[in-house]
Amino acid sequence: MSDSQELRSGLVIKSQSGFYVILSDNGEQVRARIRGRLKKERSEATLVAVGDRVKWQTLPDGSQVIEEVCERARTLSRLKPLPSGRGTRRWDRRGYLREQEQVIIANPDQVVFVIACADPEPRLKMLDRLLVGAERQGIPPVICANKIDLIGFDQARQRFAIYESIGYPVLYTSALTGDGMSALRDQLKGRTSALVGPSGVGKSSLLNALEPGLGHRVMEISEATGKGRHTTTVAELVPLEVGGWVADTPGIRALALFDLDPEEIDAYFPDIAPYVPHCAFSDCSHTVEPDCAVVEALEDDKIDKHRYESYVRLHQEHSKLADMYWWGIDET
Repeated sequence: MSDSQELRSGLVIKSQSGFYVILSDNGEQVRARIRGRLKKERSEATLVAVGDRVKWQTLPDGSQVIEEVCERARTLSRLKPLPSGRGTRRWDRRGYLREQEQVIIANPDQVVFVIACADPEPRLKMLDRLLVGAERQGIPPVICANKIDLIGFDQARQRFAIYESIGYPVLYTSALTGDGMSALRDQLKGRTSALVGPSGVGKSSLLNALEPGLGHRVMEISEATGKGRHTTTVAELVPLEVGGWVADTPGIRALALFDLDPEEIDAYFPDIAPYVPHCAFSDCSHTVEPDCAVVEALEDDKIDKHRYESYVRLHQEHSKLADMYWWGIDET
């Protein structure tokens, strides 16, 4: 590395137009681009993402270049979207299905799914899909049931009781009344958190209740970097006064699951997985096979009906994709 000075390391906190803002280990911020040789490396995933630990150097002309991306512990990713907002699934010359991964944020400590208790009505099957994505990518999920002031704490807890029984942390909050804000602050403190939730659930109001102006700042970042209603990408990690970082994320519709085999989906439902080993068939789909332990648990009310329906829907969806893979038929 003849033109190198000294390799330094830091955290990527902002991405914009091919340049990256890196917070160095000594607290300095530098603006760098990716080394040309890294760009030549073929990859189905984003080369450098917000949240990455990287190593960079200063060139003789004073510019900064990223030389190395450290191994990621985990990523919050989605199927790379087309300009239309649809996911990108394509076949290579050999007829293999290739799915391009877009890393939204690298190395998050947790993902917080913000769901309104009302206005809009909670879409629990959508939440189930997101939880599967978190389980698949190894990211600890937290559910934030917001706007409890609209229906009351008791009814809110009743709506989300199934998730508490499964073992998912559920926070009950109201930006209007301040309920649950202390618990949310404690949950975010000292962690790198990705916030996921559809429009209207009150993410910005929650952030503003945590810190004045925080929600407005995150919203400005999303609006400045998004290319469409459902294709906004995380461009910046925002520091919290209590310590830690928070990043807004793409709209829920854009979080298409990728690289997911239908046979493995049951493993990402913690309430279904314990029954799977007791099925009569090792490749049981838990839909039509005889002596299915999952169906028996469902009939005995040991598995919630809507959770089972969410599993079936995902299994059917990815079974169809698997068939498309084997037959080489383009997605319609």
